[in-house]
Amino acid sequence: MSCSRCRSLLPLVLAGAVLFVAHAAAGQTPPVPVQRTVEAWEVLRPGDVIRVKIWREPDLSGDFVVDVDGTAIFPLLGPVMVTDESPTSLKARLTAAYQEYLRHPSIEVRPMRRVNILGSVRQPGLYPVDATMTLADALALAGGTTPQGDVDKIELIRDGERIEGRLSHATSIAELSIHSGDQLFVPERSWISRNAGIVSATISASVSLIIALFIRR
Repeated sequence: MSCSRCRSLLPLVLAGAVLFVAHAAAGQTPPVPVQRTVEAWEVLRPGDVIRVKIWREPDLSGDFVVDVDGTAIFPLLGPVMVTDESPTSLKARLTAAYQEYLRHPSIEVRPMRRVNILGSVRQPGLYPVDATMTLADALALAGGTTPQGDVDKIELIRDGERIEGRLSHATSIAELSIHSGDQLFVPERSWISRNAGIVSATISASVSLIIALFIRR
C-alpha cells in the first residue's frame, strides 16, 4: 500500500482510538435532578441530628437525634416535637423553655444530616454533615479519598437511586437536597484515567505499527 493511502487512513485510525477512549470513559445514566434550597435543607426530619450549644452549660449541650416519631430528647426538657421545624424556630422554642431553668440562656442550634460516605474513601461510615461544609469537608470526615477515588464524580444516592451525580469536591452541602440516610459515593477513577500513560503509549505504539505495516505494503 502506498504512503499516500496510508496517510489517508491514519485519521480513521486515530478517530477509532479516540472513540474507544470516549466509550470506555463514558458515565452512567443521568441522575434525577433535585431542587437546591438552603431552606429545604434546614428543615428537620427523622434521623437528623440537632447540635445544640448553650453558653456556659456543657451538660445541657450536645448532639440530639430526631427519632422516627419526629421528637428529640433534650436535657431537663424531655421529648420535644421538632419535625418540619426550622433551626430559627427551634432556637426560639428552646430559649423560651430553658428560661425556666437558666437566666438569659444563649443558645445555638445547628441542624445536621447523618450521611453514609462510601466508596473510595479511607474510612467509610456514617457521619454528620451541616450546611457550612463542602463535599471536601465531608470526605475529610471519612479520612479523605483513596488514590483511586474520583473526587470530581461524587454521587448522591437515595434508596439505591442516583439523585445527583458527578459532583465536585468544591460543591457546598447547602446546595444539595441531602436527607439523613443518603449516601455520598466516591467512585473509582476509570481504568483509562488511572492508566493514562499506558493507554497513550499503547495507542501510539499501535498507530506506529499500523503505519509501518501500511508502508511495507
